[in-house]
Amino acid sequence: MFDDRLIRVDMTNLSASVEPFPETWKLLGGRALSARILLEECDPQCDPLGPDNVLVMAPGVLSGTAAPTSGRISIGGKSPLTGGIKEANAGGNPGQDLMKLGYRAVVVKGQPADPDQRYALEVRKDGVTVVPADDCKGLWNYALIERLAGRYSATASFISIGPAGEMKLSGASVACTDQDQDRRPARHAARGGLGAVMGSKGLKFVMVDPEKTPVRRPADSKAFFGLCKSYTKEFREGPKANVFKYGTSAVVPVANMLNTFPYKNRTEGQSPDAQTLDGARIVESFESRGGGMHNCMTGCVVQCSNIVHDADGNYKTSALEFETLTLLGSSCGIASWEDVADLDRLCDELGLDTIETGAALAIYMDSGEMEFGDAEGAKRILGEIAEGTELGKAIGNGAVAIGKRQKHARVPVAKGQALPAWDPRPLKATGVTYCTSPMGADHTAGLIVNPGLSPDQFAQASQESQLINAACDSSGFCQFLQPTMPEIAEFYSHFYGEAVPKEAVAEIGWQCLLDEWKFNEGAGFTAADDALPACLTEEGIGPDHSLKFDVPADVVAQAKAERFPEREELWTTKATG
Repeated sequence: MFDDRLIRVDMTNLSASVEPFPETWKLLGGRALSARILLEECDPQCDPLGPDNVLVMAPGVLSGTAAPTSGRISIGGKSPLTGGIKEANAGGNPGQDLMKLGYRAVVVKGQPADPDQRYALEVRKDGVTVVPADDCKGLWNYALIERLAGRYSATASFISIGPAGEMKLSGASVACTDQDQDRRPARHAARGGLGAVMGSKGLKFVMVDPEKTPVRRPADSKAFFGLCKSYTKEFREGPKANVFKYGTSAVVPVANMLNTFPYKNRTEGQSPDAQTLDGARIVESFESRGGGMHNCMTGCVVQCSNIVHDADGNYKTSALEFETLTLLGSSCGIASWEDVADLDRLCDELGLDTIETGAALAIYMDSGEMEFGDAEGAKRILGEIAEGTELGKAIGNGAVAIGKRQKHARVPVAKGQALPAWDPRPLKATGVTYCTSPMGADHTAGLIVNPGLSPDQFAQASQESQLINAACDSSGFCQFLQPTMPEIAEFYSHFYGEAVPKEAVAEIGWQCLLDEWKFNEGAGFTAADDALPACLTEEGIGPDHSLKFDVPADVVAQAKAERFPEREELWTTKATG
C-alpha cells in the first residue's frame, strides 16, 4: 500500500541510492528501526569515528502523518562517548518531511578519502544526491541555516552539525530545524556524540525538501482522522495539557523539592538559586520582551518549547529546558537563567549536548580550576571549543574526558555518559534505568519520578518505563504527549488498516531493548558496566546527606535479566522523558 523506501549513502564513494523498504519492518521506526539496522549492519567492535560505523536517521512510524505531535526522528550509531549503541531523539520538521516523501530511514556508511572536505545530502521527491559543501565548513549552526535558507526552497528542512561535530568531539549533537519560518536549528538529537559520527562521515548537513507533498494517507482514513481529532481534543481539554504548558523549565521547583536539582557537580541535591533559575522567570519575561511558547514541529499540540528573547526583545534561544537549566546552571553554580540562555545558545551554535557540556564544566569547576558560578568563564571556555584549544576539546569531549584531564574523581556518569538532571539517589528506579539502559545515563530511556517506590519495585518499574519509552521513540510520538501502548496500537491499526494489538507494540519496545543490549554485548559491555560510580553510591545528598544510590547489584540486574510478566498497570503506563 505504501511506497516506502530506504536511502543508502556511501560517503567513501560519495554516492546515494534508494531501495524498497522491507515489508517485514513496517512496524519498525525511529529507535527500534535504528537498533535493528545497527545490529544487522554495524560491527559493534568498530571505531565509532571510523568508516565502519553506521549513522542512521530514522523517523518514527507515524511521522509525516496527521497524528498529533508525531514527527520525531531518531539519530543512531555507535557512540564515541559510551562505546555502545546510541539513539538520540529530536523534534523539528526533518522527520516529518522524510516520511512525507516515503523515506523510512537514511543509512550512512563509509567516509571520504579527504577528511578536510565537507559534503551534504540533498533529499527530494525525485531522488537523493551527495554534493560538495566545502563553503559551509566550520559554520556555526545558525549561520549555516541562514546560508542554506537562501540556497534552497522555503519548504526545505535541515539536519546539521556545528563545529563540534566537524571536530569529532564526543559531546557533539545533531541539529534539526524547527517548523517556524526562520527554521532555527534549535532541536537537537544531543546525547551520545552522534554529531561526531556525522562529522566523521564528512557530512555537514542533510537537506530534505518535501515541496507540497501532503501528509501520509492511512489505510483507514475515516477511523485514523477521527482518532486524531478525538485524541487531540482529549489532550487539550485534559490534565496532560497542563503538564508542559510552560515547558520543562517549570519543573525546577518540584525537582528542587525532591533533591534532584543538582548543585555544584551533584554535591547537593538542592540549589539556593532555584528561584532565579525557575522557568517562571522565563515566562515572566514574555510580556516585556516578547517570545512565548510554540510548537517545534508541524502538528504538535503540546507546544512545550519556549522562545527566549534578550532584554532588547531580540531572539536568543529555543528551547531553554529543565535539563539545561540544571546542568549548565545549578550544577555549575550559575544562578541566572539569562546566563544559562547564553550558554544554551552557544551549545546550539557549536552543536553540543547541553547536558554533557554542563556536566563537563561542573567537573572542571569542582577540580578547582575555575570558580563555581563563573558564567563568563564558562562562556569563554565554550568559545575555546570553537577555537580548538586543548581545554576546549577536553570540555567538548564530555565529562569523562575532562575528569581524566583534571585527575578528578567526582565524575557522575553511567556507561561514560553524564547523568541528566534527574538524580538516581532520591529516584532509585531511575538509577536502575541509568545502570541497565543500553543508552547509559539517559532520562528519556526510562524516567520514574516516584521517590516512594519500595526496593522490590525498582527493577520492574524501570523495565516497564524503558519498554514504553522505546516503543514511543519508535512510533514518532513525542514523549511529552505521554501516549500509552494501547493508544499507539490504535493509531497503528487505523494507519495500516489491520489489527495491531497492544501486545505487538510492547513486543516492539522489548525487542528494541534486546537488539540494543545484544549490540552492547558485542561491543564488550559486561555486568560490571551496569553500575554507577562511587560519587553516587558513597556520597549522599539531602538534608542529612543520607540519600545515596544503594540499590544492590542483583536488584539492578533484574531489570534486564528477563522480561517481567505483563501487569495491567503496563497498559496505562505513559511515556515520560
